[in-house]
Amino acid sequence: MNADVDRVFLDANVLFSAAYSEASRLRELWRLAETELLTSAFALEEARRNLLVYCPDGMSHLEELAAELEVAAEAAQLPTGLDLPDKDRPILAAAIGAACTHLLTGDARHFRSLYGRRAGGVLVLTPAQYLRRRTGRG
Repeated sequence: MNADVDRVFLDANVLFSAAYSEASRLRELWRLAETELLTSAFALEEARRNLLVYCPDGMSHLEELAAELEVAAEAAQLPTGLDLPDKDRPILAAAIGAACTHLLTGDARHFRSLYGRRAGGVLVLTPAQYLRRRTGRG
């Protein structure tokens, strides 16, 4: 693994939002140099379920975007003392297990206490925080 390359895990809500609108700023993630994008089958399935309900036209966009992602395994031990709901634990576990440098999630309700912090070596950020760091734009 190249130490100069960010390994960025995308949560389901990031995938959903990128697929929902072709104009989404989140699509910049796919164009960043020195960045490997990852997700899990669990996150992909959640994004698909939500798109089917809220934006069925986004399904083809999701599949195009997903074709450029590495799908990480979902098995890893979580650090003790984390207060995450059961549905979010596999997301962080997959990011840790895949040796990601970052986990991007817009799920402030469940991940807010981890924003800007490392959990199991993975820095948890909102997509906007990550893009701001990488591009220097707000």
